[in-house]
Amino acid sequence: MSQRKYKIIISGGGTGGHIFPALSIANALKRRVDADILFVGAKNRMEMEKVPAAGYRIEGLDVAGFNRKNLFKNFAVLVRLYKSLRKAHHIVKTFRPDIAIGVGGYASGPTLKAAQRAKIPTLLQEQNSYAGVTNKLLAKKAERICVAYPDMQRFFPADKIVMTGNPVRKEILTSTKTPQEARRSFGLEPDLPTVLVVGGSLGARTLNQALCDKLELFTNAGVQLIWQTGKNFGDKGIIAAKGKKGIVVTQFITDMAVAYTAASLVVSRAGAGSISEIELLGKPCILVPSPNVAEDHQTKNALALVNNDAALMIADNEAVERLADTILSTVKDSAKLSKMGQNVRKLAMENSDDRIVDHILDIIKNHQSQK
Repeated sequence: MSQRKYKIIISGGGTGGHIFPALSIANALKRRVDADILFVGAKNRMEMEKVPAAGYRIEGLDVAGFNRKNLFKNFAVLVRLYKSLRKAHHIVKTFRPDIAIGVGGYASGPTLKAAQRAKIPTLLQEQNSYAGVTNKLLAKKAERICVAYPDMQRFFPADKIVMTGNPVRKEILTSTKTPQEARRSFGLEPDLPTVLVVGGSLGARTLNQALCDKLELFTNAGVQLIWQTGKNFGDKGIIAAKGKKGIVVTQFITDMAVAYTAASLVVSRAGAGSISEIELLGKPCILVPSPNVAEDHQTKNALALVNNDAALMIADNEAVERLADTILSTVKDSAKLSKMGQNVRKLAMENSDDRIVDHILDIIKNHQSQK
């Protein structure tokens, strides 16, 4: 344990894909050094709830993304951005961090820009295979850029890129149950093929629509389903599954480690965080990229697996027609499941949080020695 207390800002959020890596980095820092960590997020976004729940302080900026459909609405966005830059400058000046870390999302832009202006070193963590706008803008003055996919020199200076992988929630890897025990904990038969469908905490409308009218196919085929609908789907999934054996429907899964363990096959969106979890667990998967993301980056994330024969991909606009049949034909093909599982595990990068912390501490050390 270092005798010196490090002061560290971590900024970003907006989605679980940004927040969970940020918290993983913070937790790894706390394990290794004496650190005073301050998060900076966007007001009214989920980090303002998730970060304090994890035991960390957070400051909120009144910042929002640009409206690409209605350019006239961006005047208000620019005003909020200006105010956010001023507040970020005040936070940086008052807190005086040794380093500022950006994980992507609205708040990381003003915060890291303020840090860079104050000559405080910055590190970026880019989760996706297609870099976000904020990170691209900040890259030139960043000390280092931690990535999870190859060929990121398309977006960033090659000499600043380090391959670390994406940090994941540690609890995902902690299940001690066998697949049979995990299925029993969901009230399912222990030895039947089981599919886990997850669309995030809010749900994925396409995944839900693709399953809702097809549940009979699963029961007839002897295939079990753990289906996380998300809260936006209401009770429609529960109503559709009523009376059908082997179908578990829930708006939210509290123990994802056990859910993953129970699964013979995972169906998911192609967010970077979900993919990193699937890789570390070696789970065969069908990915349905969300079309509602910047630069269609989820499709690019998915293709990084598909091109290594480590996943199947179905386009969002084809899912309602094709998803159920593809699930059923895949989950019964044990050779295919085994091959995909082996290939996806080869893509995993372990201990990404500690790899990133290695770089954080190295940057601080170098910066201190130059003072």
